[in-house]
Amino acid sequence: MKIGFIGLGNMGGPMAANLAAAGHDVTGFDMADVAIEGVQLADTGAEAAKDAEIVITMLPNGAILRAVAAEIVPVMSTGTAFVDCSTVDVDSARAVAADATNAGLLPVDAPVSGGVGGASAGTLTFMAGGSADAFAKADPLFDIMGQKAVHCGASGAGQAAKICNNMILGVTMIATCEAFALADKLGLDRQKMFDVVSTSSGYSWTMNAYCPAPGVGPQSPADNGYQPGFASELMLKDLRLSQQAAQSADADTPLGQHATALYEQFVENETGLGTDFSAMLPRFEKRGRS
Repeated sequence: MKIGFIGLGNMGGPMAANLAAAGHDVTGFDMADVAIEGVQLADTGAEAAKDAEIVITMLPNGAILRAVAAEIVPVMSTGTAFVDCSTVDVDSARAVAADATNAGLLPVDAPVSGGVGGASAGTLTFMAGGSADAFAKADPLFDIMGQKAVHCGASGAGQAAKICNNMILGVTMIATCEAFALADKLGLDRQKMFDVVSTSSGYSWTMNAYCPAPGVGPQSPADNGYQPGFASELMLKDLRLSQQAAQSADADTPLGQHATALYEQFVENETGLGTDFSAMLPRFEKRGRS
């Protein structure tokens, strides 16, 4: 299959490489000077998209997605699938999908979960929005780049699923870090707390699979000096998207709102920038009750 891939950064680069390794003809474009094994590089996004059967984008935000779509949609052939794997606001995803549909394309918004490790290993999870026909055309590629793809509904549903999931993730990580900091002050051994909580009603992904306490539970960024698996600034981006969506939908999300404010403080005014989002634990360790 002839594939255009626009956005060859930490996520897009490995995804494109996996498609090429599976035997597909991949032409890529990125604003940065990159080299991706098996991927032929184009001089522009439009060149990468022209004559492709499927075009995949992995971009930083909704404004850039809209700009790239304005460039590539006019050169794409009728019936081409336009699969956006970026994490962007729902409004941008739906606006781009509407423009693509009007041009005779098959749009899919398909943000991912799994991080850079999942992109390299081909174990991402895709949350997809779009028509059944569009999803069916993209699904074989999801099988190469990931381990699971869920068709969540119409255009925008993929982005909605991603931001709801990550709002839960951000709130849960804060609660997990708060609990460890409280356990410390109560004189409770961290390992004993993990042994109880990980098999009790406090069970969560942030406790059991991504524990923020070094030396406790499975290997996690906490055991590597909080070098990012999922950076705090990316969590802040996703939480902000959740609150933008909540504002648009008139939804009451007080915990999501408070988590956004905490990560904003952590990233912009404290030491969170460039650290894993689980580095909230050392932040809470140092703080008393205010």
